[in-house]
Amino acid sequence: MKSPLEYKNLYGLIGYPLVHSFSMDFFNQKFATEDIDAQYINFEIEDLGLLWEIIAEYPNLNGLNVTAPYKEAVIAYLDSMDDDAREVGAVNVIRFIRDKKTGRLKELRGYNSDVAGFDNTLGGVLTPERKRAMVLGTGGASKAVCAALRRHDVEVQLVSRRKSEHTMVYEEITRAMVAQHTLIVNATPLGKYPDDDQCPDFPYRFLTKDHLCYDLIYNPEETLFMKNSARYGAATKNGIEMLLLQAFDSYDIWTRE
Repeated sequence: MKSPLEYKNLYGLIGYPLVHSFSMDFFNQKFATEDIDAQYINFEIEDLGLLWEIIAEYPNLNGLNVTAPYKEAVIAYLDSMDDDAREVGAVNVIRFIRDKKTGRLKELRGYNSDVAGFDNTLGGVLTPERKRAMVLGTGGASKAVCAALRRHDVEVQLVSRRKSEHTMVYEEITRAMVAQHTLIVNATPLGKYPDDDQCPDFPYRFLTKDHLCYDLIYNPEETLFMKNSARYGAATKNGIEMLLLQAFDSYDIWTRE
């Protein structure tokens, strides 16, 4: 078996923790199936400053995915960003632009494929009656979700554990508010493997069959957020479709001319 440095192209994921992620298996299966001389590895780092060490150690590294908790903090390490990343203030894909002759790294460019990934899953989600959404969480994933929803003229109410000018806290949610917001999106990491006994402190008892509760988490397949929502009649959806769509976009970004 070849070492990472023996592959023509190396890609990877930075974040902490990464035990929940399916990305490495997905990409390495793709590379094997399509006979692509590349490998994808996880860089589980507790300190984002270690990014420079990773770049120095792997001169064949040509692209990274970024996950929690670094989607916003990584911007300080980049030379440029695309429009979606700039709009939402979060990055989940980094393209390494290298000199074609020397291989020297010229630029780190950030992208946000979460916006398009989430947007492309909304076909069966948004209805004429579903024009208001509650988005749980305020991190990088939440910013991408909000950007996509606003492009469809969906009114967004942010909910978090900390109150701010544009964000309410869970304790403020009333039955009437839930009735008005028939799309509920969990954009927090609460409930992802291995901490799948957790979920947002949402008043699930206010949900009805008119609601769709969308969890961006894909591992486990059915989160506690989804189970609690289904118990009160709501339809549920997990994040696996979004994961696959943004993964396809990531590879397109890394390999474009």
